Amino acid sequence: MTATVVLGLAWGDEGKGRVCDALASDADYVSRYSGGNNAGHTVRVGSEEFKLNLVPSGIVREDVVCTIGNGVVVNPEALCEEVQALEARGLSVRDRLKVDGRAHLIMPYHIALDSHRELALGDARIGTTNRGIGPAYEDKVARYGIRVQDISDEGILKAKLKAALREKNAIFENVYGEKPYEVSDLASWLLEYEDFMAPMISDTGTFLREGLENREKVLLEGGQATLLDNDHGTYPFVTSSNPTVGGAIVGSGISTQYLEYVVGVTKAYTTRVGDGPMPTELFDETAETIREAGHEYGTATGRARRVGWLDLPAVKWAASLNGITHLALTLLDVLSAVEKVNVCVGYEIDGKRFDGYPMHQTDLHHARPIYKELPGWDGDITGCRMRVDLPREAREFVEFVEAEIGAPLCMISVGPEREQAIVERIAV
Repeated sequence: MTATVVLGLAWGDEGKGRVCDALASDADYVSRYSGGNNAGHTVRVGSEEFKLNLVPSGIVREDVVCTIGNGVVVNPEALCEEVQALEARGLSVRDRLKVDGRAHLIMPYHIALDSHRELALGDARIGTTNRGIGPAYEDKVARYGIRVQDISDEGILKAKLKAALREKNAIFENVYGEKPYEVSDLASWLLEYEDFMAPMISDTGTFLREGLENREKVLLEGGQATLLDNDHGTYPFVTSSNPTVGGAIVGSGISTQYLEYVVGVTKAYTTRVGDGPMPTELFDETAETIREAGHEYGTATGRARRVGWLDLPAVKWAASLNGITHLALTLLDVLSAVEKVNVCVGYEIDGKRFDGYPMHQTDLHHARPIYKELPGWDGDITGCRMRVDLPREAREFVEFVEAEIGAPLCMISVGPEREQAIVERIAV
């Protein structure tokens, strides 16, 4: 009767899909609880690579049931395309995937609004994926949202669309000079997905709770990451949901009484997609070396990620916020490409040392990293399967990070393949 949360400790792209895939080997259910198809998880099995945006990464394991929780926003067209693409590759999906009827839908006007706003912001843009995530969450909070279950009732669907378009069309016509949306057109578009989605619609929270009561194991998969959390992240350069541990409870529909483990995931270095502060960002040849060695391009967007050294104050703060019980360190093998390794251990802000993580937005923008230099390691570590197998310098790096964050390591990834990992705890 346990649930495990896997969440990111930085700005996303930490390799959570890889960690979830490993932990899913001992899980009965894997549930996605936040975000939308702006997130992307990659799972490699042998020569095959699966890129997942909405479908939980547990779908790659054929005996796992997956759920998309009430906290997720769902683009029905994107979901349909992803499911069909996975099934074309031989995976059984529709008989193992459940979508919560309370989850909100991303509509075409959400995507259009997202794009218009980013263009209007110019140099002050947020750096969104332009996939309508933020506007969909806005409508959810404003009580203008269209939910998954509304696909099954044409009358309710059209009434909700009429209410939503009253303001939306005024914006499109008067602010952006575009044609208004028609209720009938949008309803027809959504109803095209009724047959596809109806068999998957479920009360996933009740479904998971019943599984937990039957002593089955649940893995809660986070999209995005802590420093992108709408409340706790680097606002306003954040996502529109709560990828933190609190969001896992709300977005999956289970109680805290079931939660036993919280696995925080961090890369051996730091990356970020989109705009916003990133104190350890690199702009030199080292950045390009790490970017190429780590294939640092977004799963969902293909955008080149910003690259920097590991930011320990940020990761430690995120670990504390989420109350992590275990740590997963990913892409350690990428640092084999550099001669020396720096780790940020504090900041200098306006000429003074600051050892914590700044709360004030201005301080974070002014923060300059204070580094501890560690020796690099030479050689291929992708064959290591125990910590003792690592070169001494790599082992010292791992142990330094583990001690600083204050949580035991459960997994160290040393290569992109499923088996290229040092697993020190696998049970969920």
